Amino acid sequence: MRQLLPCPAEADPYDAYRPARTSMLRLNMVASADGAAIDERGGTGDLGGKGDLLVFRALRAHADAILVGAGTVRAEGYGPHRLTSAVAQRRRASGRVDPAVMVVVTATIDLDLAAPLFTEAVTPTVVLTCAAAPAERRKAAAAAGRLLVVGDERVDLARGIALLRSELGAGQVLCEGGPNLNSQLLAAGLVDELCLTVAPALLGGGGPRIVHNLGTRVSLGLIAACECDGELYLRYEVMPP
Repeated sequence: MRQLLPCPAEADPYDAYRPARTSMLRLNMVASADGAAIDERGGTGDLGGKGDLLVFRALRAHADAILVGAGTVRAEGYGPHRLTSAVAQRRRASGRVDPAVMVVVTATIDLDLAAPLFTEAVTPTVVLTCAAAPAERRKAAAAAGRLLVVGDERVDLARGIALLRSELGAGQVLCEGGPNLNSQLLAAGLVDELCLTVAPALLGGGGPRIVHNLGTRVSLGLIAACECDGELYLRYEVMPP
């Protein structure tokens, strides 16, 4: 991987994506050159290349909590978070022992709580939901992992992020989508940084983009840019309104 900005150099993804502060929320997304957030098969697994996988692992290595919407969990078949031996070694060197906790955001808890995401998790998976979720589903989610209830009719993301930090010590929160969750976090002013992989492909069509119904312009400031095999890896600061 080559770093293009702020100065040309060979880049180690782990170092290139080191957080700028001890407490941050970052979005990690991949899109085609024409903005498509999913590939021809309806997922993201084949949209990015080998460099994108390295970035994905580096961002997870720096995270204390990995936030993901329930729709993305279902669409992508999310499993438990696992560390490679090399990443585990680097986490230990930074004082982190266990893998980052997976946090699923859902207002209804329409999840397979018997899936490996819950049954094989090294760190118990957290379900972040609201009081309007069915009581029996809340009880089942609490038994399957850990339950955090924030908000009445909908998930209060600001309270949820605050709880992750106060109760779990999750200073570094990484969000992996999907577009609706990204938009809600951005609209609430909770996002510090966008990490975007631009895949060298045109897909066309009217599929989803990395945000959905944002409702307002969000300005970005370019922090760094890297390249590998034609893919671009862009780090943007989310600017205050």
